[in-house]
Amino acid sequence: MIHSPVDTTAPASTLDGAAPTSPGQAPDPTATPLGFGVGARITAAVMTDDYARVLIGILSRLDLTGLVRETGDVSTYLGGHETHLQRSLIDLAEDLARTEHHATLSVTLSRGCPGEVTCALPGGAGPRGVEVPEPRRTGRFASAEWALYPLADQVAADGTAPDHMRDIYAAIDHARELGTFRGSEHFVTRLEGDAGDVIATAVSGWLQVGRSVQHVTSHLTLSLNSPSHEARELGEETR
Repeated sequence: MIHSPVDTTAPASTLDGAAPTSPGQAPDPTATPLGFGVGARITAAVMTDDYARVLIGILSRLDLTGLVRETGDVSTYLGGHETHLQRSLIDLAEDLARTEHHATLSVTLSRGCPGEVTCALPGGAGPRGVEVPEPRRTGRFASAEWALYPLADQVAADGTAPDHMRDIYAAIDHARELGTFRGSEHFVTRLEGDAGDVIATAVSGWLQVGRSVQHVTSHLTLSLNSPSHEARELGEETR
């Protein structure tokens, strides 16, 4: 993916949505999305000779309000509130699809582990619950492969033992309810539908598991304007 320069110029209060603290009160670093480690790594590709120009144009239009961005030669990191992340991811997928070229978007979501080696949060903070953002449809079809990882390895304070598959199956059932579930494949769940609905499905599962599990990650790879989509749609029309 072609990346633009690091952009961390917005004040932390704007990026985190942090509530002001009383005089003499130490701020809780986990009370903000960035302090809790909420973010995504994204990589996009467009199958065209002038991909650099196309991607730079898309990135220049991307609304990053409320997010921090750090870029490199492999991926772009976005950090901030889950609602802002979903908005930017849907906007990015929509702009990629509007190029009419075959494009892919790979996303890794993570929350609850702001460090590198350890995920211990100050003060023993646990799961962070937030409202699930409403999806926004784009009018653009996407197929995707999705994987969800509830990284719970300790008994919760209420005595609930970690059960990774319980949480994963609940998220898959939710995808069925949303109408984006298409099947289970090796190591992934296949999703199909409007690009906005597909991204919202992954974000929703990520957040719902996060209500009871501190550290949750999720992988989502979208395919947009694939030639196989056209072939499949033509095949369906002739039946």
